[in-house]
Amino acid sequence: MTSRRGFLGIAAAGSALAAGGFTASRPGSAAPETGAQSGAGEPTGHYIPSVKFGLGGVPLGNEFEVVTDEEAYKTLDAAWSAGVRYYDVSPWYGLGLAERRFGNYLHNRNRDEYIISSKVGKLLKASKQNNGRSNFPFSPSPNNVVFDYSADGVRRSVEDSLQRLGISGLDIVFVHDISSDNKLLPTPWQQQFEIALKGAFPALARMKEQGIIRGWGIGVNTPEPILRVIQEADPDVCLLASQYSLIDHANALNNVFPVARQRNVKFVIGSSLNAGFISGSPRYNYGKDAWDIPRKYIEKREKLRAVAAQYGVDLRTAALRFSAAPDVAAALIVGARSEEQILANVTSMQATIPPDFWAELKRQKLIEQNAPTPS
Repeated sequence: MTSRRGFLGIAAAGSALAAGGFTASRPGSAAPETGAQSGAGEPTGHYIPSVKFGLGGVPLGNEFEVVTDEEAYKTLDAAWSAGVRYYDVSPWYGLGLAERRFGNYLHNRNRDEYIISSKVGKLLKASKQNNGRSNFPFSPSPNNVVFDYSADGVRRSVEDSLQRLGISGLDIVFVHDISSDNKLLPTPWQQQFEIALKGAFPALARMKEQGIIRGWGIGVNTPEPILRVIQEADPDVCLLASQYSLIDHANALNNVFPVARQRNVKFVIGSSLNAGFISGSPRYNYGKDAWDIPRKYIEKREKLRAVAAQYGVDLRTAALRFSAAPDVAAALIVGARSEEQILANVTSMQATIPPDFWAELKRQKLIEQNAPTPS
């Protein structure tokens, strides 16, 4: 495994991966997407993940419940066997637990055969007096979190992730949770964004130039920071989480996507089920108050269920296919905590949904009239 200080001289192995539908048994190589404009008006090449479906790491970080190592590795093995070749993790997920589990499994695989993304902005510090269980009560992690969006903090975070994962390079790095919904930030998100604008973003751009990573962006649950980073920096791809689902998608569709198209920025779409809410979980998105679900969302879910029953459609399948449909959606990542869940998700991405179902959703104004739907 690469040493902590030695990794900066190592380029990420291989080239960008070729498209292979929603899953791919073996990604090939393809050039990064080009033609975007930098802030100075110069053309720049953007790396776009070409594997269109991936496994999200939140559940295997024990976000919602205890998942044993044995269950986690069975889930990862089922994902690999089903052809999943994109994996998304973060130091935040279980405070290191998810990265260690994904790394223990993936480091034995050919590094050229899969894409992996992780996050920066949250450094982990081991401590006997750690407060990790206040954020992840189901994780055994000994770590505290220190927010650091500086250039040095980003480099340290990438080093640490590579050590936990046991690999020499990342494909994509997302600057994580630099947004208004993150109540743990030491100062308002706008101030943290200014730190990232001068520190994290240029540092990641340099890592891309050096070949340590292939692309970078931010990963957030709110639109404002995504609009800012697109307009003020030159990200490759951003993780748009909790913002484009059957329940809530109007703002992203009408306000975020047009700006992204102008700047040739694509998205990895996350939380298309609103943290399992659409498929029946008793929570909406994330955080300690996720159980306090607004009544309007519960009522909308009931209406969606009624239409799905009318047309013989699995609502969870429809939700996944809907979130993957926009032209700016480069990939969809979906979390899973078991073999059954990952196999159901992979199956859903191959399912056919009758066009009349989507037409009825638009007729009842349950989705926006201009929302793209799967063909």
